[in-house]
Amino acid sequence: MAAPANKTIGDLNGKWVMNKSQSSNVEPGLALQGIGWVTRKAVTMTTLTLHVKQYVAPPSPPADPATSPEATHIEIEQTGTGGFKGSTERRCLDGTWREHTDWLFGHVRGRTTWLATAADAEDEFLAAGWLEGDEEKTGPAGEAHVRSYVESLDSDWTATQIWGFKLIEGVRKYCRNVVIAKGEERVELQLVYDFIE
Repeated sequence: MAAPANKTIGDLNGKWVMNKSQSSNVEPGLALQGIGWVTRKAVTMTTLTLHVKQYVAPPSPPADPATSPEATHIEIEQTGTGGFKGSTERRCLDGTWREHTDWLFGHVRGRTTWLATAADAEDEFLAAGWLEGDEEKTGPAGEAHVRSYVESLDSDWTATQIWGFKLIEGVRKYCRNVVIAKGEERVELQLVYDFIE
């Protein structure tokens, strides 16, 4: 289902379900991240729904809310078909490094920022295909994208994501371009989401 015009990178609030037929197969990325075969199969067989809450508030620790400006927060609870428990994403878009332990990905640290244009990603795959019109520039300083970078503290992989909107088969959709890397290995994924409510 198409994303409504009022759903932009500045307001992702709502429910989004992964469109598996339009998204990349995530199994190669999970394998590179060291996820076991049984868990990979369970993830690839389930359909994930993102329950997104986006708001502006004082920044999360370790930033000092008393001395730091308010920041955009994006909290995402993932649920899957068949009772599969997805991971939880809690992102504060102030560029501060934060550590997190996740049942699926282990001990990681990451930072999330606004990105003015996809070209600023400085990676051909990450920058490809985005809508960049004025109607998409709804970040606090007119940004059109979110950039998330995560590195594993248990293993040697990194994951870089660019979020925004694309035309997929002529329909505007919320998407993520993802690059997972470990040493010389690299997996490129495009994730496509349908707006539910």
